[in-house]
Amino acid sequence: MSSRGRVTTRPSLTTRQHELVSAAGFVVPAVAIMGVFIIYPAIATLVLSFLDSDGNFVGLQNFIQVLSHEHTLNLSRFLSGESPPWGSLIHNGLWVIVHLPITLILGLVLATLLHNIKGGPTIKAIIFIGMVVPMVVGGVLIRFIFDAGSGIVPNFLSALGVEGLVTRTWTAFPQTSLAALILGSILLWTGFSLTMHSSGLSTIPKDFYESAEVDGAGVFTKFTKITVPMLAPVTSVVIAMTLLWEIKIFDIVYAATEGGPGGSSMVLSFQMYRYAFRQLNHNLAATVATILSAFTLLVGMWLLRRNREV
Repeated sequence: MSSRGRVTTRPSLTTRQHELVSAAGFVVPAVAIMGVFIIYPAIATLVLSFLDSDGNFVGLQNFIQVLSHEHTLNLSRFLSGESPPWGSLIHNGLWVIVHLPITLILGLVLATLLHNIKGGPTIKAIIFIGMVVPMVVGGVLIRFIFDAGSGIVPNFLSALGVEGLVTRTWTAFPQTSLAALILGSILLWTGFSLTMHSSGLSTIPKDFYESAEVDGAGVFTKFTKITVPMLAPVTSVVIAMTLLWEIKIFDIVYAATEGGPGGSSMVLSFQMYRYAFRQLNHNLAATVATILSAFTLLVGMWLLRRNREV
């Protein structure tokens, strides 16, 4: 009993053990599932990338072989200005350079324009259909969109008087297949950026805009000084998720071109698939998977660091 007459009690050992058992009942199954389906396969893939088909350690030989292959990196052809194939690594890089800023800016601008206007939710829903459609179906749609006979893009270019690209199916020629996939993927992915930024706009207090109007700020000033800075955390998530999608892009390529013609639309994920299931070279497939995982980890680390700064 304390000096104030109150009795202090401590949790019994049985109670603590009961709490630990209860906590373990939630944690252990999750850790076990992660270990079996995530951690172990990741470690096994990493180990496999340093071995040959006989199980012998070969160091970085698999990585050198993959990166020196023309289907992975053909820098000389790219720098000389020749048409694709430039290698899956360069193709993924171009996907990021072209696709990321366009979808990011389009989503942000459309979200701002459609915010609090009549019919805005309906237009957003139409644009978001691209995200609802399975990407395999999206790949088939891209083939039709860029078809020489019935495609929207060739017919639109024909109306503008551009003759060179009208009479060809874009996905069937090395010069245009990669461009067709990247442009088509912009239509499919912009809905994600639009939805995320629309959600972020709903969290910005209207007082900020009203105060800016009182100070004489115009539409562009309010957009650059209020909307863009306030949506920075949302934009970071959009950038990270888009980067991850671009790095692991597979289904669109598989359905539309299968990496062709002549490897002109080959990407890292499809190259990994070819190594694993067509050439049955699981060591090289694991090597490409390790490269993809490294890029993914870099994006994840950047996002975590960015969130801490914000």
